[in-house]
Amino acid sequence: MSFTWRYEKDDGTEVPERSLPDSATGQSFPQQGDAESWVGEVWRELRDGGVDAVTLLEDDRVVYGPMSLHAD
Repeated sequence: MSFTWRYEKDDGTEVPERSLPDSATGQSFPQQGDAESWVGEVWRELRDGGVDAVTLLEDDRVVYGPMSLHAD
């Protein structure tokens, strides 16, 4: 089991990996808390790189999301 983030635009389309900041490519985490801590550290970088929202996945199952990276 692993946890990953799906990176999305406001309209729900997935942001292609080639468009992501380097820190986001290929990230997976053994525990949900690890994934949440990581996104808490890099959310501004993701937002500035064109990501509007993130969804947490456990393998292929949605844990929660989409969660906006914008204050509004």
